[in-house]
Amino acid sequence: MQVNPGIFKAYDIRGIYPTELNEEVAHLIGRAFASFLGAEKVIVGRDMRLSGPSIFEAVTRGLMGQGADVVNIGMVSTDQYYFACTQLGLPGMMVTASHNPKQYNGFKMVRQMPYLLSGDAGIQDLRRLVESEDFATPSRQGTLSEVDLSAEFVEAVLALIDVAGLRPLKVIADTGNGMVGPILRRVYERLPVTLVGMYLDPDGNLPNHGLDPLQPENRAELEARVVSEGADIGFAFDGDGDRFFTIDDRGQFISGDFMTALLGQYYLEKYPAAKILYDVRASWAVPELITAAGGTPLMERVGHAFIKERMSNEGAVFAGEVTGHYYFKDFNYADSGIIPSLIILEMLSKKGQRMSELLAPLEATYFISGEINTRVADVKEVLAKLAERYRDGEHGHMDGLSVTYPDWHFNVRGSNTEPLLRLNLEGRTRELMEQRRDEVLEIIRG
Repeated sequence: MQVNPGIFKAYDIRGIYPTELNEEVAHLIGRAFASFLGAEKVIVGRDMRLSGPSIFEAVTRGLMGQGADVVNIGMVSTDQYYFACTQLGLPGMMVTASHNPKQYNGFKMVRQMPYLLSGDAGIQDLRRLVESEDFATPSRQGTLSEVDLSAEFVEAVLALIDVAGLRPLKVIADTGNGMVGPILRRVYERLPVTLVGMYLDPDGNLPNHGLDPLQPENRAELEARVVSEGADIGFAFDGDGDRFFTIDDRGQFISGDFMTALLGQYYLEKYPAAKILYDVRASWAVPELITAAGGTPLMERVGHAFIKERMSNEGAVFAGEVTGHYYFKDFNYADSGIIPSLIILEMLSKKGQRMSELLAPLEATYFISGEINTRVADVKEVLAKLAERYRDGEHGHMDGLSVTYPDWHFNVRGSNTEPLLRLNLEGRTRELMEQRRDEVLEIIRG
């Protein structure tokens, strides 16, 4: 079948419904998944998107038609889906487009936890199968059953913290009408905290704001309410709940690298001398704080498929990405939004400090640009220009181009989904960061 190859991305399948991804394509993807993995049983869950029910029906019809039994886990967050794949020891397909706008849908696909299908490993194989429709001949028709593991999920995440040691903190949580609200309520009703919920009910119409808290307009109301309602902390979750962001007691957004540094340091109190992963874009705060706390910091390229595999291979206890993905060995190396929110509540309780106080030393030492995206005609050409201009720096090519000098460094990499270059830059002073940021951007925007 002729299908848009652009929907087969580095970490998942994602496209606009119904022009790029529709029921016919979903049906073939289901057949391809069962055929490629030789799967006898597959978990399928979905998020709240309006196209979810029909895409779910089509992909499960494809799986069953290819001889695989389908275990329907219902409407769940992505960390609940990873938990189900772990508990049942099965491959899975989650019908979701994560934080993309509401007209999108797609699939996150587990081979066997913690390994996911990625562009390098499986996703392009699915594309070729869908295009050729060269499926193995099934020996039987699969069946459909249902299972609800939400109660087990609640117990599993609560077991990762000392609930009795929590202080009565006030939390405002914005789940943006995505998938986290219902399960968050069930977890937080077991805690001695006051939860003020924003948009906790899943609604594919997205009546309040978009699903990506990295976009400032999607978190503005939460930031304001943390201050006006005197909350200790604000939490924002993306549409499918695998990414998570924190607003401190001043109503200020905390970057993912600063959060990784603080959580990594805290994890080393529980697991002395452990390994902790961070991504190639991160602030020096991450490796420096982890080293100071007696841990081993390990850099990895961006993307959950790479992080999970490296964590598993290294036995790392925790990993964080700048974009708000946090991964836990105790959660089978998977990323979760709810777990870091619980760890932060425990950290604030045990340390007896406000989040702004924990951040103060980082804010006085590390000056980061945040991720700056620029649309470019030719990613490779711009990367070559930057490599030439900064040829006297120390170069790294793990993911895009990283250039390091003693008092500043940057990473610039192409987006996996759009013709964008993403810049992350850091200086030892604010002035240096701003000067170098503008200089590098001028070359990028040429």
